[in-house]
Amino acid sequence: MNTPTVLVTGATGTIGRDLVPALLARGVTVRAMIRDAGRPVPGAENVVADLTNPASVTAALHGVDAAFLNSPSAPDAAELQIRFADLARDTGVQQLVLLSQYAARADSPVRFLRWHAEVEGHVAGLGLNHTVLRPNLYLQALLGLAGTIARGFLTAPIGTAAVSAIDTRDIADAAAAVLTTPGHHGRIYTLTGPRAMTHDQIAEALSTATGRHITFHDASADRFTAALTGVLPPWQLAGLVEDYAHYRRGEAAEVHTSVPDLTGRPARDLTDFARDHATAFTPALNKA
Repeated sequence: MNTPTVLVTGATGTIGRDLVPALLARGVTVRAMIRDAGRPVPGAENVVADLTNPASVTAALHGVDAAFLNSPSAPDAAELQIRFADLARDTGVQQLVLLSQYAARADSPVRFLRWHAEVEGHVAGLGLNHTVLRPNLYLQALLGLAGTIARGFLTAPIGTAAVSAIDTRDIADAAAAVLTTPGHHGRIYTLTGPRAMTHDQIAEALSTATGRHITFHDASADRFTAALTGVLPPWQLAGLVEDYAHYRRGEAAEVHTSVPDLTGRPARDLTDFARDHATAFTPALNKA
């Protein structure tokens, strides 16, 4: 019996770098889609391709049994994902696992959720064996704020709202399970952590893990926007503000059991994330 080949897009990204070894551990052949030949993924077949280049994507998909679709954040992300799905169907891929987002729906006030819903709807109409994963806010997004957290504070326009944020390692493990076991065709799995948490609770967990006092400072959407103007492109910043308004309304607090259902073990808790990444939130020691 031939070993199935799974193509992983975004193989060097936050989820991909954990998904590849998770798939390898399950005995499948992994083809890692990368944009930089100088950053090969260990243990995988590496193929240089870019979602903006259909010919390179077609070549990457040749001979693949299943594909995991995750694209970088871009204003045309929905268009790129839709084209990838079409190419996957046309090249004979048997299974597509699509990374979407918690609460994706066509009438959402959040542009990213509308974009994900558009892709989900298109994929559903292709007649392709497909599964949708809808993860909530990534705990690993905190790593992008490590500089300010190391200075003792965490800021976001979210107030006291709780979010069932998820560790991206659990997203990778759930995706690996879906890609290597039967029975997931047409399913939509909402992926969350084991509990909903406020940003005050996040700050407290980081304080415990680092042995330092870290506080949460709520911010208005206007102040948040002003702080990131010039740091993020306008389309991305506007979407991020919409995301946080969605969280602030309490619309992302539900806890789902998809991670333990798919992986056979509990989802990682905030305390696990904080412990495992404590050094990222600790100021670098001055060296003599």
